[in-house]
Amino acid sequence: MENNNLEYWDNIADDWQHSQERRLWRQHSDAIHTRLFLRWLPEKKVDALLKTDLFDESLTDGVYPLMKSRAKRVVGMDISPAILAAVRRRHQDIELVEADVRDLPFPDNTFDVIISNSTLDHFHTADEILLSLAELKRVLKTDGLLFVSLDNMANPAIAIRNFLPFKLLNKLGLVPYYVGVSFGPARLKRALKDLGLEIQEIDALWHFPRVFAVSIANLLEKYASKSWQKKYLDFLMFFEKLANLPTRFLSGYFVIVKARKVD
Repeated sequence: MENNNLEYWDNIADDWQHSQERRLWRQHSDAIHTRLFLRWLPEKKVDALLKTDLFDESLTDGVYPLMKSRAKRVVGMDISPAILAAVRRRHQDIELVEADVRDLPFPDNTFDVIISNSTLDHFHTADEILLSLAELKRVLKTDGLLFVSLDNMANPAIAIRNFLPFKLLNKLGLVPYYVGVSFGPARLKRALKDLGLEIQEIDALWHFPRVFAVSIANLLEKYASKSWQKKYLDFLMFFEKLANLPTRFLSGYFVIVKARKVD
């Protein structure tokens, strides 16, 4: 990634580390992913697991406690040195690597499981997503599992957001950091199948409108008691039941796929 982008993500990381806001809705994100990965991860510990983005783990526990319980070796990578430094302060026993997902510094067939949640939806072009997916497949062992999520372009709110100028949305506070091109469920499935990966499950996450969820969470974080904050998190989790409906890809903010490497 270009140096100015690296500096950009370092600045975002520093800003979020020093802010007392935004932590409550990150807890909701952690809870959603933990609940899903509890079901998707093998119960028996795998030898090696890679997580391709550590933004969550730099601010909260993220899904690290779960990864640690399901893998003998946990490797976390990020392009931002500031994010890696924040993770190192929180989780001393995680193996950290500064790397770009488009050019991974790992040998072929290294990992049993790769978790790549909302890593690939910050690029300028679809080709960069496809290149990253090919790299993830390369470092995944045969029969290994890839969990990959992207901003869901089948959701009308996401499609409209990506059509509007980022600088305007960022200035209005509607988008806190750069978001790039992304795929909907059909295109993501096709891209993975074209690489020879077997789709095992596909789901949609974050069904309460994010712009409202984040704004309310920030207010509660400032002014509400811990008990009211917990009630709000329970309220948000209730909306995840929409994932059981045929309309889940219209309401879900993220599309996420569990795929297996078959060759």
